[in-house]
Amino acid sequence: MTTAQSPRPVPKRSRARTLIPLAVAVWLVLEIWLLTVVAETAGGFAVLLLLVGGAVLGAVVMKSAGRRAFQNLTATVQRQQNPGAAPPEAPTGSTGNGFLMLGGLLIMIPGLITDVLGLLLLVPPVRTGLGRYAERSLERRMRAAGPGTLGDAFQQARMGRPDGKVVQGEVIKEDEGPSARRPDDEGPRPPLTP
Repeated sequence: MTTAQSPRPVPKRSRARTLIPLAVAVWLVLEIWLLTVVAETAGGFAVLLLLVGGAVLGAVVMKSAGRRAFQNLTATVQRQQNPGAAPPEAPTGSTGNGFLMLGGLLIMIPGLITDVLGLLLLVPPVRTGLGRYAERSLERRMRAAGPGTLGDAFQQARMGRPDGKVVQGEVIKEDEGPSARRPDDEGPRPPLTP
């Protein structure tokens, strides 16, 4: 005697898995169409110059942003090693290196749409606005994630910063190890609540 088995439910495909390949295909078609329009209007040599110029400009932008990021890292390490010394001067325009590198990468990718997006990322007010939006979005997602998630890990990492936050815990002196506990000590204490 055979029993009828119910078929397994087919998992729904996420929107991102459906829309991202479609968006990439539309972007590629638009890029190729724009390049052919420019080639018909200005000639194939102009398109070649645009593509080579974009690759060179993108490489220069990425190298510059990488150099600034390295200078920022070096200055931060020096400040951490010498907390009492006067802080070294931060390089000017040190914010937004990630967006500068993304802009350089977009310029390096062959195509006119990516070149325009990359050039927009080179404009300081655009980078600043995108940075603020990304920071607010990340903080919102971290708050929504709740405890025990990646957001909680980021929050724990931020507590070590010298921004005045109090980290709750228990202080154990070096000369008092676990063997030097008092007889009335029951173990770890619960955290204090404000």
